[in-house]
Amino acid sequence: MARLTLDGVTKWFDDDGDRIVAVDDATIEIDDGEFLVLVGPSGCGKSTTLRMIAGLETVSRGAIRLDGAAIDDQPPTTRDIAMVFQSYALYPHMTVRENMRFGLEESTTLSDDEMDRRVEDAAEMMGIADLLDRKPSELSGGQQQRVALGRAIVRDPEVFLMDEPLSNLDAKLRSQMRTELQRLQEDLGVTTVYVTHDQTEAMTMGDRIAILDDGELQQVGTPLECYHEPANRFVAGFIGEPSMNFFEMERDGDTLVGEEFAYPLSAETAEAVADADRVTLGVRPEDVELVSDADADHDFATVVDVVEPMGNENNVYLAFEGNEADGEGVDEDRRTFVATVDGMRAVEADQPVVARIPEEAVHLFDADTGEALRNRTLDAAETTLPSV
Repeated sequence: MARLTLDGVTKWFDDDGDRIVAVDDATIEIDDGEFLVLVGPSGCGKSTTLRMIAGLETVSRGAIRLDGAAIDDQPPTTRDIAMVFQSYALYPHMTVRENMRFGLEESTTLSDDEMDRRVEDAAEMMGIADLLDRKPSELSGGQQQRVALGRAIVRDPEVFLMDEPLSNLDAKLRSQMRTELQRLQEDLGVTTVYVTHDQTEAMTMGDRIAILDDGELQQVGTPLECYHEPANRFVAGFIGEPSMNFFEMERDGDTLVGEEFAYPLSAETAEAVADADRVTLGVRPEDVELVSDADADHDFATVVDVVEPMGNENNVYLAFEGNEADGEGVDEDRRTFVATVDGMRAVEADQPVVARIPEEAVHLFDADTGEALRNRTLDAAETTLPSV
């Protein structure tokens, strides 16, 4: 297969003399056989990046290399790259077999027998062998997606590009197809770049994820690295559901002072803050503990605003004590933060609780730049399974 390199790739568009930068100096090394997910909010430049790799958009500056050879000036037909689109892009007047053969007929000199063999092997792999003589209108959304994937597989490309291929499927089928795509990519060993705005897909599918915002690459790392060791506040807030809680604080010696509470720091954590006068304290909802009594420096009296039962867990929205509105519940103008607790734990609105924010779990960001000053440590995962 192939190693794909983006070296300072930039794309801009001219709008009546104004330059609009869609992708700004993106540099990513994608290893042979790696599954990389490009993720970010709508308009961040991820699909534009994918289209530049495919050759559907020109590169304004920088280079794209495949196994060290520049492919910037090559047309899409010679790049040995297969793309799967969000809309499936199947020809409605052709059967599944004809749709899957079409790319081979147009771009190769393979014999009819070899093309048939490739189509049938791919159809068997995708579980659509019994659908080869049907038209796209006779297929479900999931079946059409499998045909689109099969059409890419038969080409045996160096690189797969996938542009939000699961976004048109319902939630249950999307979850199923995520697993199938991972298994398929591992079996084929093809270098894959996958675009999505869904951070759940990014976390569950990618060997590594590349997070973009407003055309700029924010961080490239494994899903766990980006989750536990975000490079900046944007990454910390984008990855994770519910999102990380943030509190704006000012430094006062070894204490962070905010509008609702003060947070004392250990000497080690205070050193990480260095000379920053204003910081943002972040904590994941699952790291906020609800305890019975406030008996530690990082315990705070709160009142429950809203409870979202999720089945296996509850998302509990809390406000600091004193934010009640004249005894009629939490003031709607006051901010809340989220704690995620076990689903078997009974928590009710307006109930007073103590929220513990452990220091070992907090993240600290520079309030001006958003740069991470201190992250929780990502301990090495246990990879050895017990013998059976």
